[in-house]
Amino acid sequence: MEKKYEKIIKELQEFFKKNHFKKAVLGLSGGIDSSLVLKLAVDALGAENVTGILMPEIGLTKESNIEHAKGLADYFGVKTYVFPINSVVTQFNTTPWHPSELAQMNIKARARMVLLYSAANTEGAIVLGTSNKSEIMLGYGTKYGDAAADIYVIGDLFKTEVWKLSEHLGLPDEIIQKAPSAELVSGQTDEEELGAPYKTLDKILKAASKECSDFDDEKELKCTIDILINKGLDPLLVRKVFKRIKDNRHKTTIPPTIKI
Repeated sequence: MEKKYEKIIKELQEFFKKNHFKKAVLGLSGGIDSSLVLKLAVDALGAENVTGILMPEIGLTKESNIEHAKGLADYFGVKTYVFPINSVVTQFNTTPWHPSELAQMNIKARARMVLLYSAANTEGAIVLGTSNKSEIMLGYGTKYGDAAADIYVIGDLFKTEVWKLSEHLGLPDEIIQKAPSAELVSGQTDEEELGAPYKTLDKILKAASKECSDFDDEKELKCTIDILINKGLDPLLVRKVFKRIKDNRHKTTIPPTIKI
C-alpha cells in the first residue's frame, strides 16, 4: 500500500505541474472514496491548494455524512463550501417532460458536477474525480455526473484496495466502515444495487482485467467469461458483471465521432 500511495502522490503532482495548475476542487460526501481522495490531494498539493465542496440533499443526505465530510476537511485544514442541491434539483424536475425516477437520480449527480466545475472555473482549479476502478469498470456512476472529472485520483484502485489504503493512511474508522452509498434515493447502498459485496465483485473484476485485454471484443468477452467460470467463480454473478460492463460501455469510452 505504501508503494501505491507514493505512486499516486508522484503522478498527481506531475499531472498538476504538466498542466500548469496548483489548485484542486473535489466533492465531499463523507464516504470512503472522496475521503481518500481528499487525503491524497492534501498530501500531494498542500491543504491550502485544495477546496472541498459539500453538496447534500437536505432530507435525504445523512447528517452523519455531512459531519464526517466537514470534520475531515477541517482536520486537514481544507477550505470547504456547503451548498444544498435541493433548489437546483427542484428546478430541473419541473421540465415539461416530467423526468423519470432514473432521470431524477442522475440529475442530482449532474447538478453536483455542474457546481464542482463552477467552483473550479472560479478558483482556477482542477476537478478531482473520486471514482474507483471497480466503479469505472462496471460503469457504476452517472455519465457526466460523478463519472466526470479532470483526473481520476483512485481510478486504478479497486474498491477493496481503497479500503486497504484508507486504513494504511489512518482515515477514521467511522468512514471506512460505513456502507458505500451514492445517497441518490433513501436507503440505497452500492452493494445491494450491484447485487454482491465489493469483495466478491473485485475477485471477478481483477480476474477479468488479467484475462481480458479488450472489453470491446465480443468473442474475447465470451472467452473470458468461460475462463472465469472454469476458475470456480459464481457463473450467475460472472455473467451479471459482464452484462453490466457491456451495457455500460458507453459510460467508459469517449463518444464516437461520425466520420465523413
